[in-house]
Formats: sequence, C-alpha cells, structure tokens
Amino acid sequence: MTTPSVPEREAACLALLEQSLISGESPDLTQYPAHVLDGALHALVKRHGAGAAPLLRGIAERARGKDLRRTARLAMYRLQQSGVAMPSPARGPVGPVVRLEAERPIRAWLSGIDGTGSRAVWILFEGGLGGRLSLCSLILNDEAGILESAGGAITRKRLDSELRTLREHQKLPWVETDPARACALVGEALALHGRAATQPPPEFSRWHRLFAPATEPGGHSPPTPASEVDPIVLERSGKLLELPELLGWFVDPGRIHEDAVALLEARETRLVVSDQIKAEREAAIVDAVIDKHFIGEDRRRWARRLSEMASIFRATGREEPAGLAEGAAAALTDEGRTARSIPLVRGLALRGLTMGAEVALGRVKLDQVSRAPNRQGR
Repeated sequence: MTTPSVPEREAACLALLEQSLISGESPDLTQYPAHVLDGALHALVKRHGAGAAPLLRGIAERARGKDLRRTARLAMYRLQQSGVAMPSPARGPVGPVVRLEAERPIRAWLSGIDGTGSRAVWILFEGGLGGRLSLCSLILNDEAGILESAGGAITRKRLDSELRTLREHQKLPWVETDPARACALVGEALALHGRAATQPPPEFSRWHRLFAPATEPGGHSPPTPASEVDPIVLERSGKLLELPELLGWFVDPGRIHEDAVALLEARETRLVVSDQIKAEREAAIVDAVIDKHFIGEDRRRWARRLSEMASIFRATGREEPAGLAEGAAAALTDEGRTARSIPLVRGLALRGLTMGAEVALGRVKLDQVSRAPNRQGR
C-alpha cells in the first residue's frame, strides 16, 4: 500500500475539520502530525475566516497532543493578526485551588540482590494534592518482606541528584524498571508478611494503601526449561561467585556451625591421611550442607535470586553473567536435578563453610558474616 502524500493527508484532515464545523463536535486529530494539521488549518481559515475561530479555540484547548494544541494556537494567532476577534476560552466550573489526584507510579528503580536476599526499590509516584511527586524508598527481603521504608515529597531536580549520587556510591547494580514490576515486588513482600503474621515497619504505613499483596509468588521471567540448560554453561556457573556483586553470596554460617567446625577439623587434622581422603571428607561435608539447605523453599529462593540477578545483568548489558545466572536458576528449578551437581551451589556451600570456620576460629564475628535479614539496614 502506498503511503499517502502530504497534500493527500492535508486534504483528509481538512475534510475532517469541515465536518466538525458542521457537527460542532471535536475532531479526533491524533492520526495527523502537526505539520499536516497546520496545512489543513491554513486552508480552513482561508475558506471560513472568522467562522473557523470557535473550532480553532476548541482544538487549542482539547486536542490530544501538545504539538496539535500548539499548532492550533499558532493558527489562532495568525487569524487574530488579520483582525479577527477570537472567542474567549470556555470557562468551566471553578474547582479547588489544589486538586487531589489519584497517586500512580510513573518510574521505578531496582538494585541487585545482596547476600541476605535484600534489594533496594525506589518507586516514584505522581498525584495526591496538586499532583506532586513522591518517592517511596524501600528495602525488600525475600524471606522477611519489607525491612525498611522511607521517602516523601521530592522535586525532579532533587530526584536526579539522588539518582546520580546513588549510582556513584551503590555497590550493587542499579537499574530502571517498569513501575508495575516494582509494585509487584512490593506486593510479594506484603504477602510474605501475611504468611508469617508479621508487620512491615511503621514508616511504611504512608505507602501501604498504594500496594496490594500478591496472591502468589511471581518472577521476572520464566526460567530456561531444564531440558534446555547447556551443560557447559552450568559447569561455568561457579564463575558467578567471582563477580563483585556476588561476593556476599553464601550459605548463612549461623545455620551450618557444626558443619563448619567439622570442615575445620578435617583441614587441620594431625592424622596422616592422603590428600585424596582429605578432599573426599571435605566434599562429603559440602554435600551434607547442600542436602540440608538447598531443598524446598530454600532451593526455590536461590533460584529466584539468580533469575532476578540475570535480569539485572542483562539490563546492564552483561550477557555472559546473565546467561550463567539463568542456567543455574533453571537447574535449581528442576527438582529432578540434584543440587550437588551444580557448581554454583557447591561454591555457595563451601564459601559459607569457610566463613563459618573463620567464626569458629574467632577471626570474625558471626554478625559480621550472617546472611540473616537485618532490619537495622545495611
């Protein structure tokens, strides 16, 4: 099909304007760009002179699209310059000086997920008294729900400044996301509170009405089907633990104290045993930790964290770690696959055991390496 020429489009637009002059109804001009409307208005004014003034006024006030309204105002100006008096703007009923508008999310940002399963979420709302901007700042945790809540009214200039500062100093990746997506994550956090019979922090009360609890756990995107997981990709999944963003990822040392002590004893035994026996003993301890802590809801939680981080990596243009994270997430989602066979899982368990051994030796304090959610911030 041949695209209509500009003169053809102006003629069609002019016909629509002529029809509106007769019917008195506002024309729908959304299909016409400003330059086409400008040509049609030139022809309309040339034909009807002052008779076109009410229609010009209506388009200038009610047309959908700033460019269309601006074009109509320009046509009004030209008509006035020719000596034609324009009709006064329509006066609607006098409303309140400050209007109360429904608040709606218009922008949102997410951080990556830290080793405790926590992430920062910012959601910018528009509305309320005078249609002002408000920033809701939250820390969400995938076990405990909403850990922290802050925010309030903010200007666009202040928001831009805060975002610059955040990107400069935030240790985790920070990406913009769909506001509906961010709101869904808050809904999931509220659902966690509901299942655990706990309450969000008091500071969240000002935002609570803007969110609805999720009816079921969600996800950013469906994981790769287990049958499609590339064995080579899965074998390289342990490389993820070398990334700065995942240095804090490991099994909570507080939950594997006895296993950590056993690992420490196996490594420091004075018995004369071969390196092979030592390696087998260490592997058995790692296997035991995996068998206890990568099952059921814990396993699904790790899979979700990896899936979420895959989306973060992809949003920041890092396709390789995104693919590794997706592969590991899919493998964990496959309940028929033993978690012991996933290199990333073995790395998470071994790193947790190593941290636990450091605690047992008194070199670090447990609260310094605990992966339990902390309501006091991070």
